[in-house]
Amino acid sequence: MPELQKCYKIEVLVDAPLVQRIRRLAAERGIRSYRLQSTLGGTEDGGRWRDDQVTGGAGSKVLLIAIVTAVESDRFLEVLSPLVYELSLVVTRSAVESLS
Repeated sequence: MPELQKCYKIEVLVDAPLVQRIRRLAAERGIRSYRLQSTLGGTEDGGRWRDDQVTGGAGSKVLLIAIVTAVESDRFLEVLSPLVYELSLVVTRSAVESLS
């Protein structure tokens, strides 16, 4: 059986216009591998939102997903923590196992 590595999955839901800022913060914390996923819509405390192709994506959200080490995870969460409310981020971290 292949050997699984213990690691963390970080997910950051961010407004599309701010995704470059989150990507830069990830890179500055040593995270070089991640995936970006567009979203269709959802609800949160501020109400419903949906992908809006008409306004150039201003109301759209993007999900950044990264599989990282514990150190990378801690560094990234440390820099994201003060931005959660300011940028209306949704940030999650899950312990996972990954094939390397």
